[in-house]
Amino acid sequence: MLISEVFHAPQGEGVHSGEPSLFVRTSGCNLRCTWCDTPYTSWQPEGTARDILSLLDETDRWPQVRHIVITGGEPLIQRDLPDFIDGLRRRGDRFITVETAGTVYNDGVQPDFFSISPKLRNSNPGAEHADEREIHLRGNRFDEMPSFMHGEADYQMKFVVQDDDDTPELIAFIERFDIPRSKVFLMPEATNSEQLRARQPVVAQICEREGLNFSSRLQIEEWGNRRGT
Repeated sequence: MLISEVFHAPQGEGVHSGEPSLFVRTSGCNLRCTWCDTPYTSWQPEGTARDILSLLDETDRWPQVRHIVITGGEPLIQRDLPDFIDGLRRRGDRFITVETAGTVYNDGVQPDFFSISPKLRNSNPGAEHADEREIHLRGNRFDEMPSFMHGEADYQMKFVVQDDDDTPELIAFIERFDIPRSKVFLMPEATNSEQLRARQPVVAQICEREGLNFSSRLQIEEWGNRRGT
């Protein structure tokens, strides 16, 4: 597996926000979100090729942390992900989350929880990034979404929202796939605390009006856009 970093931090988003977690960040992505806060895993993927055994041994350094979050990049493009998850289960009582954009599915990947973040049009690179825009538009398809929703793992849907202009698109997505609104979280698009504070009221108002959950982004609120958070 191509690994960018492994770190211990509170979960910053969604239903498990604040929970002590061990993050295993893979590198490599089939999308090129214009506001990506981890470009070192997508636009210019960096990382170290790790064998499963060494990676499992590293997770053993935090035996007190039950929640393992496999994030990216896009973890589901990692060929060895099923073996890594199986290895985690054999090593103890762990709650395993896979964070994904929901555009790639592998029925061999069976976590306890999928944290799915479908990308709205506000993620599209501009015309000045023609190559990246083509990669993004080609990859940002949701044919596999029903597989996530109707599998054995529980799930949540997290949408990155800039302003009320995004509302019609996200509501259309929710209705297209008949997603329970109790499972939907809206998060302000931000790569620093100033942007986060500016956009929080607008996103909170959308949540109140549409009956959706609001999620802040603790990692940006507390530490800004930096690695290891």
